[in-house]
Amino acid sequence: MITGVTIAEYIRRRRLTLAAQDIISGEKISNVAYKYGYETPEAFTKAFGKVHGISPSAARAGANLKAYPKLSFHISIKGDKNMEYKIVDKKGFAVIGKQRRITMTDGDNFRQVSAFWYDCMKDGSYEWLCSKVGKLGVLGICMDYTKDEFNYMIAVENIKDPLPAGYISAKIPDATWAVFESVGALPEAVQILTRRIFTEWLPATGYQHDCAPEIEVYPEGDTYSPNYRCEIWIPVKK
Repeated sequence: MITGVTIAEYIRRRRLTLAAQDIISGEKISNVAYKYGYETPEAFTKAFGKVHGISPSAARAGANLKAYPKLSFHISIKGDKNMEYKIVDKKGFAVIGKQRRITMTDGDNFRQVSAFWYDCMKDGSYEWLCSKVGKLGVLGICMDYTKDEFNYMIAVENIKDPLPAGYISAKIPDATWAVFESVGALPEAVQILTRRIFTEWLPATGYQHDCAPEIEVYPEGDTYSPNYRCEIWIPVKK
């Protein structure tokens, strides 16, 4: 029991992770139950509830799910911790904000993004954006990717106000999003969760990254608190 769970329990969790994806995709619950070896839909529903904390019907309706990634062994063991998420379909919306080109060479993107936030807080840009904030809060948006670079935008939902010098507008398209909650002080908590999403969750669930921006959603609160909660939205497709 190297990872803290028995092999049998890990297999059960993985199968129910995959079962959740089939249910979200529209397969009949009874068919999914038989596919993953349950004798009755009732037995499947009971097992599903123990792992995900919700019924299969609630999962189909968009409630939060847990994903148990495929185990991989390196110097440390990855995949033994669940990742809660939900799948959300959202219409496109407009944003305004400031943008900086970020390079991904040698993993330097995290440092550059943090420096951009610091600069915007120092020069008053962040305060101005907070005065225009929409329902989602302040957003960090990654878009326009090339092999080694992407644009990072600190933005808010807004379609009314004229743009001051140095600000830009952008349109976020209609998309399906996998939404993850980050709990912890910034920026470390978001950086850790982002790595887990790409190295564990995506390979485990069968979803693929879609061609749309990635969004960080930052509500009001003490971002240095170990209890600060924000969200990461990853565009996905099957």
